[in-house]
Amino acid sequence: MASLDVNGVSIELDDNGNLVDPNAWTEEVAKALAAADDTMSELTEEHFDVLSYLRNMYFDDNEQPMERVINKGMSKIWGKKVNSKVLYNLFPGAPSKQGNRIAGLPYIARKGGY
Repeated sequence: MASLDVNGVSIELDDNGNLVDPNAWTEEVAKALAAADDTMSELTEEHFDVLSYLRNMYFDDNEQPMERVINKGMSKIWGKKVNSKVLYNLFPGAPSKQGNRIAGLPYIARKGGY
């Protein structure tokens, strides 16, 4: 297994680069995960809105939503229509996969999803 060093703390990753322990996630861990990903730019407030939404869905509802659900959820949060293009601009490796990884959630082996 791999690990990620964040502020002198070693964070364990699975073979897909996802955190082994979702509770080890912090915003600093998210920034380190994004920095290690060639397709990601610096995380913005919008990124953290999506990451927070994904974490809330996981911990509150025990769900890792597909993209349509993420679109609808972010539309409510941002108060505007959000489509896949908006989310793929934030997470080019798929909001439901790359977003989950940066949010510190377990790997999910499915298509992104509509």
